[in-house]
Amino acid sequence: MSRLQYMNLKLVFRQILTVREIRVQNCSSVTTRYYSKLSNWGTKKPATHVKIINYHPEAMADPQIEQILAPLREAVKKQGVVVRSLKESNASDIEVKKAVGELKALKKQLDDKELALQPPSETFNRSKFADLMIRRFFYDQSFSIYGGVAGLYDFGPMGCALKSNILEQWKRFFVLEEQMLEIDCSMLTPERVLETSGHVEKFADTMVKDKKTGECFRLDHLIKNRLETLIKDKKQTLEVKEECKDIIIKLDGMTTEQMSNIVNKFNMKSPTTGNDLSEPVDFNLMFATQIGPTGDQKGFLRPETAQGIFVNFKRLLEFNQGRLPFAAAQIGNAFRNEISPRSGLLRVREFTMAEIEHFCDPSDKSHSKFVDVENTTMKLYSACNQMDGQPPVDITIGEAVSKGMVANQTLGYFMARIYMFMMKIGVTKEKLRFRQHMSNEMAHYAVDCWDAECLTSYGWVECIGCADRSAYDLSKHGEETKQRLVAERKLPAPKTIQVTELEMDKGLIGKTLRKDSKECVDKLSKLSINEVKQLHEFIDNGKPDPTTGLTLCKIGNKEFSINKEMIPLKSYSKTIHVEEIVPNVIEPSFGIGRIIYTLLEHTFKIREKDEQRTYLSLPPLVAPLKCCVLPLLDNDKFTPLVSMLSKNLCLKGVSNKIDDSSGSVGRRYARTDEIAVPYCITVDFDSLVEPQSVTIRERDSMEQIRVPVSEVVDLVQNLSQGNIVWNVAKVKYPKFESQQTNE
Repeated sequence: MSRLQYMNLKLVFRQILTVREIRVQNCSSVTTRYYSKLSNWGTKKPATHVKIINYHPEAMADPQIEQILAPLREAVKKQGVVVRSLKESNASDIEVKKAVGELKALKKQLDDKELALQPPSETFNRSKFADLMIRRFFYDQSFSIYGGVAGLYDFGPMGCALKSNILEQWKRFFVLEEQMLEIDCSMLTPERVLETSGHVEKFADTMVKDKKTGECFRLDHLIKNRLETLIKDKKQTLEVKEECKDIIIKLDGMTTEQMSNIVNKFNMKSPTTGNDLSEPVDFNLMFATQIGPTGDQKGFLRPETAQGIFVNFKRLLEFNQGRLPFAAAQIGNAFRNEISPRSGLLRVREFTMAEIEHFCDPSDKSHSKFVDVENTTMKLYSACNQMDGQPPVDITIGEAVSKGMVANQTLGYFMARIYMFMMKIGVTKEKLRFRQHMSNEMAHYAVDCWDAECLTSYGWVECIGCADRSAYDLSKHGEETKQRLVAERKLPAPKTIQVTELEMDKGLIGKTLRKDSKECVDKLSKLSINEVKQLHEFIDNGKPDPTTGLTLCKIGNKEFSINKEMIPLKSYSKTIHVEEIVPNVIEPSFGIGRIIYTLLEHTFKIREKDEQRTYLSLPPLVAPLKCCVLPLLDNDKFTPLVSMLSKNLCLKGVSNKIDDSSGSVGRRYARTDEIAVPYCITVDFDSLVEPQSVTIRERDSMEQIRVPVSEVVDLVQNLSQGNIVWNVAKVKYPKFESQQTNE
């Protein structure tokens, strides 16, 4: 067939398919309206265009803009000085919390003004984005045919593939390259473990319920939102507005009773129905359960994956031949029973985490590979900058560590590696920053903590936390279990120490206590030397039984009649070459769902001059499918070659699909663009003629090249793995243009 005959035939087919395409388009628009109606994505407001505003240093360099911001910056700086001075003078917690609240309020005013003066970087069409996510089933609300459950989401075929690819790259980038020890722990956690870690006591929020509907609201959020509305109300007096501002400032430190009084004073109602609210109650965010058929052992679904690593520390240290530093990693689901889940994948009740616990010597937090990353430039938003009203700064991680902005090399190394990973999977560089926790945010045991935050249509969202947790976790679990969760450090020179040990006379205990002897020995073995010394003092000061000469002593939660001869202490000198240390922990913690959502938002695009054409520009490395093989027309002559190419791609480990469905090539290209397929191989009539060749189309540019069939599979494999880039392939192979008219 000549080229002219081929083009005429192509024109005929286009005319035949026109009516079918119009019908499909009409059906698609109805489907879109239906799905858009179903999707709330965590909010009751209709999806709209959202302006995403990023920080542009060049815009802030404008003298007129800086003149407007100067008074606000000065106010933040002055309040920052007040907070520092209060802490240095050991002021009361109430005074400090009030000052910090005022600082937050001033800082918010400054941030809002900065954003208002910034030119909008882009407009994000959340409605079209949500429509694409549902139509192509990247993810959707769980149990949607039953009305759905807030905070629970199911990933579809493309969402699963994207998630798997991100986790695969995470494993390669961290577990493989850093030679970490990967484990997989149970999601069911006994109550005692989470009591030790502090989750049972502190992992709670205060909530209220709508008395009629039962809808729950987090109380501090409800109060804050209501008072902010009153502040904006022009009808309210200045006195009421000032009172509202003062309450918002003090809200973080308020008790449940104080918040309840505010609800009553301002006669607050349910924000969705206007109904009365119940009395506030503390609500633990963990999902409680019972372990075993009797229900005697209480447990929880884990709220984080880290505790599984800490309780297995001894085994991991032994596997690593007792050497520090080393890192352990775990990927798995965690559960938090959020009171009011919202914003789609950003705040959910079940989510995937990827956590790393890097154990190191507390006296040496240098990192052997820090030199490899020290020149990495990142956007850091330090606590000092936040308190002084200054914007984030671009700085190398080496300089940040040397200046003391970042606490140590190991923490800085992981921050740089997090940055590199996020760039590798396709997060937009300008929409990523690292924000340091201010002192009022940081956990009491933490040395330093930075959040990797990504800019989305919901604002800056924390996706990854990177913290120096000191020795808190291992110390707490060691104290509770009486296990020595320690490592050994070689001393520069041997030293002599005085050692005191407990030597139980088990024979005497057995003869005296008989049936209680085993229980007594078990309880005594768990006592520290100081506790045994206290027991000796109690026996010396107590009144022994005149008949037996034994003293009734409480050991653990039970009393036994013993004397000092049963539990003698032995002291002696010992020369040691090593000393025991409790390792410190650097913890990077990745919220995979938030990373996925951020990546999807950052790569969501609309074709120029065609607002109906949406697509996802995901990097080939993480794209759900790497390639699509499609015949130009529904012709049996193309089938053998299409099948052969798909099979060979599979053998090379390149995920692909065949699209021989109805519709023009252009329409099929548009469908593959929506599921982020980066490359399309098209088999046409020229492919049937020796030397056989096919076209490859690149998704983002829509450019095409002609490639010999014998080379096309290796080319797509190299492109999808990032071994070569599209611009290199364009130079090597001739450009092909005629099919682009179909788009």
